[in-house]
Amino acid sequence: MTNFPFSVIYEDNHLIIVNKQSGVLVQGDETGDMPLSEMVKEFLKQKYDKQGNVFCGVIHRLDRPVSGLVILAKTSKALERMNLQFKNREVHKTYWAISKQRPPEQKGHLRHWLWKDKEKNRVTAYQKEIKDSQLAELDYEFLHEKNGYSLIEVNPITGRPHQIRVQLRQMGCIIVGDVKYGYSQPNADASICLHSKQVRFIHPIQKTALVFEADLPNEKTWNFFS
Repeated sequence: MTNFPFSVIYEDNHLIIVNKQSGVLVQGDETGDMPLSEMVKEFLKQKYDKQGNVFCGVIHRLDRPVSGLVILAKTSKALERMNLQFKNREVHKTYWAISKQRPPEQKGHLRHWLWKDKEKNRVTAYQKEIKDSQLAELDYEFLHEKNGYSLIEVNPITGRPHQIRVQLRQMGCIIVGDVKYGYSQPNADASICLHSKQVRFIHPIQKTALVFEADLPNEKTWNFFS
């Protein structure tokens, strides 16, 4: 089987959950690079020796330089029901981020209005609502400090583009490697130190409670906290 840039965390007849490496698009864009959705289709074709089309629905996205958990649907029924869970904020995600700056408080709640410049693919945070902005909220907790790096746990309440990256920056905690939002230098592999670590939700068909975790990337900065 082909060596894919993800590991499978869970699979059944309706869902497949993977831990993707940084640098992989979740859904196709103007770059034309092969996205995770097509890679997973190819993985399923090879695994089950399928000749025809394979269904693989994108439920949510993860920024290209971010690693970690991505849930994909293997059936249209699962896709529809998982989309509804995301819309109703019934899927709970936990991220880990590394910054050179320690948060001002041990734990806290961040609330901003985010406006996206679509041409530059860059988001700006505001304290008050402006035209075409979206409300973004998250909870954070400082976990640990080592070798001058701070590990921060983030639980987003909303799911806005670049939300964690922008809101942590606004707090003064720029994510390591995130030059788009002000970090001094890129990581060698063009990743940023943001990882989708845990996801909790109800199975769309079986109605059972599920919790999944993804191992941290095997990378120097992350290894401080492994």
